[in-house]
Amino acid sequence: RPTTPRARCLEAVVSTQSTGGKDYVYAVTPLLEDALMDRDLVHRQTACSAIKHMALGVVGLGCEDALMHLLNYVWPNVFETSPHVINAVMEAVEGLKCALGPVKILQYTLQGMFHPARKVRDVYWKIYNGLYISAQDSLVSSYPRIPDDEKNSYVRHELEYFL
Repeated sequence: RPTTPRARCLEAVVSTQSTGGKDYVYAVTPLLEDALMDRDLVHRQTACSAIKHMALGVVGLGCEDALMHLLNYVWPNVFETSPHVINAVMEAVEGLKCALGPVKILQYTLQGMFHPARKVRDVYWKIYNGLYISAQDSLVSSYPRIPDDEKNSYVRHELEYFL
């Protein structure tokens, strides 16, 4: 268990945010962003856990701007090598997916799915597969449009009628 005062503050934030509510979201955002930039793995892991609980607690309460800001600090940690930090980061991304919507996470994911480096692609495809399993129907409207060619029709007529 972490023993520094900063780590204890992060643990207090985790326990506070697990109860839900938007009262402390804007107040703890600077603390969480500072912890996500820290060199210590425990601080980043604890911050990701707090963000997961916070995101799940404020779904639909209008705190999307702060959560989007925190996603920008969580996202670089997807390349972490420590198993505990990886799990915490993936859980934070899943919590943010519930609060921000799967389309926002897909927009972040598409940028690395076809990266030249295999290690980068593996991480992004892992996130995409989780998105696809949990929110397949929500992703259809956000896929890019592809023009028809001579053999195939890619247009989604029913979706365009609706939009």
